[in-house]
Amino acid sequence: MQARAEARYVRVSPQKARLVVDLIRGQRAEDALVTLQFTNKRIAPMVEKVLRSAIANAENKDPDIDVDELVVTGAYVNEGPRMKRIRPAPMGRAFRYQRRMSHIVVEVGTPDSDEEAEEA
Repeated sequence: MQARAEARYVRVSPQKARLVVDLIRGQRAEDALVTLQFTNKRIAPMVEKVLRSAIANAENKDPDIDVDELVVTGAYVNEGPRMKRIRPAPMGRAFRYQRRMSHIVVEVGTPDSDEEAEEA
């Protein structure tokens, strides 16, 4: 059984978000929550929120599921749109810079569902 959750248009660069998401990929959901609570990055609470949402989606999909056995089967960060901004520069010039956004996706499932997906 697989469930997923997604946070879109998060105001953090994908490169920074991937540092946190890479920590939880493949872990048990409970261990991943503990890891995120003690990760000292600004995006960690948002990733934790997405993980909790994925766990809730799994419970919603199948009420008989054992939450303690859930594993983070997939976690990745895609690049969202960029906001182009202008910063004043010397001698009347202007420098452009980009404020990046991310789409964070977390998938949870039971370990046996991974084997079923590979066989199909």
